[in-house]
Parts: sequence; structure tokens; C-alpha cells
Amino acid sequence: MMELQNLCSIVLLPIQMLYGILKAGMSLLLPCKGKDLSGDVVLITGGGRGIGRHLAHEFAKQGAKKVILWGRTEKCLKETSEELTQLGTESHYFVCDVGNREEVYQQAKVLREKVGDVTILVNNAAVVHGKSLMNCDDDALLKTQHINTLGQFWTTKAFLPRMLELRNGHVVCINSILSVAAIPGAIDYCTSKASSLAFMESLTLGLLDCPGVGCTTVLPFHTNTEMFQGMRVRFPQLFPPLKPEVVAQRTVDGVRSNKAFVYLPWTMHILIILKNLLPLAALEEIQRFAGSYTCMNTFKGRT
Repeated sequence: MMELQNLCSIVLLPIQMLYGILKAGMSLLLPCKGKDLSGDVVLITGGGRGIGRHLAHEFAKQGAKKVILWGRTEKCLKETSEELTQLGTESHYFVCDVGNREEVYQQAKVLREKVGDVTILVNNAAVVHGKSLMNCDDDALLKTQHINTLGQFWTTKAFLPRMLELRNGHVVCINSILSVAAIPGAIDYCTSKASSLAFMESLTLGLLDCPGVGCTTVLPFHTNTEMFQGMRVRFPQLFPPLKPEVVAQRTVDGVRSNKAFVYLPWTMHILIILKNLLPLAALEEIQRFAGSYTCMNTFKGRT
């Protein structure tokens, strides 16, 4: 009996794969109506500036009920929250370092008591030190891993259980194309983002059978924010930095359409294919052509 079941599973596998491919293709050609955000409470970590600030504005623009901001700098959080209030969206902010587990759990409790249940969690907070391994001190390396990677563990553990109870929720990760195509001079950041991507891939698969709860991972190319100020690619006309408002818009669109992975720009798909097909020597030439080996030499971004 078991052998018959296994045989049926083998026969059905290519049919199910073909159905999945066709379904994905149809969703590109005939996009469905996006999710209504009017009942959602959105929490954005690192929400006071950079991509986080633009995400806050975009979620408000697309009708989110409430937008909550977490971050380490109260001045930025307050300014962004006031901007959202002026736009007519209820907004609150809390000073919280996502790299501090106890602080995350405590602020999550306070948030639920004051604002209510979070239904969309956007893990956006990140830092980068822009140094090689031997030039980066141990505390800086640990800080990057705690904020960029472990912070997602703590925030997701704090809010996902209630999403599962409500059968309504979405976990978003603002990752980076550097998680799959690392460069020299940002070893702390690349490592943390690769770990973050693995976390989201595992979480996404684990939630496939959980109705009403989804995940979206966004992998943008170099984005024009102060975080990566000074980073220079060799041919900016061929590889222009992304505008943070574009990243924010595509992220919210990805949430509304329940898209698991969003690569920005679309040409990053080609990079992923080439990396899996070409030998290392050929990839090295592409990296040299693009200036990947030297792009962090002029880095002046904030940590």
C-alpha cells in the first residue's frame, strides 16, 4: 500500500510542479487585486529614516489602519510619526533596539497593550560597518549580527504567535542582494543578510500550511540612503542605485499580492542565474567589471 502511495506521489510531482509554474506565470500576466490594508496594524523596525521611513509613508498611503515605528533614535522616530499623523494615519513610535532580546519582548508587550495586535511585521532595521574582517573589531561584528539577524528572531517570536491565532498576518524582511552575491569590504553585513535570508526561506516554507499568514522577502540592489553613503559602483549608468521610495512601493505591493520574494531591480534575477551556472573564474571577471571589489573603498555610511 505504501509503495502504491509513493508511486502516485512520484507521478503527481511533475504535474504539481507544472501547475505551480503556470499559476505563477498567470499571476504575472493577470495580477489579482491586492490585499486591503485598511484593517492592518503595521510595525516597521528601523522606521525613523532611510527605507524604513519611506515604508511608513507607503503603508500609510496604501491605507494601513495604524503604522508603528521602532528604532534607536527617538528624534527620527518622532519626526516620521508626526509626518504620518499629518497625513491622517494613526501612528505611534517606541524606542527599541531589536538586537536586545529582552527589550524587544518588553516593548512588544507595551505595544500590544497600548495599540493592539500587529498584523504586518516589517523587519527593516539593519547596520553596516563597511570594513574587512581583519579591520572590523569584535564588538562591531557582534552588533551587526544581533541587529540584522537575531533581531528578526526576537521580533518574529514576539508577534507571529498572535498572527497565527488570528489567522491574519504577514512577516516582511528587507534583505539585500548582497545576501546571495557578497562583496569585499562588507563582510559583517553580507554574512548577516545571508543568515537573514535563510531565516526567511525557512519561515516561509514553515508557514505554507498556515492560512492567512504569509511572508515577503525583499532583496534590493544598492539603495540610495545614508546607510551606504559613499559606496560607488563602476558604471552607475548601467547599475544606478535604487530610490528608497521605489523599494518601499515594491515592498508594499509584494505584501498586498502575497509575493514570497521580491528582487530589485528585476535584472537581479539574471545575477542569481549566472552565479549558479558560471564557474568562479567567470564570476570574478563580472565582479571586476562591475567594480564589486572596490565599491566599498569610499564607504562613509552610518552604522
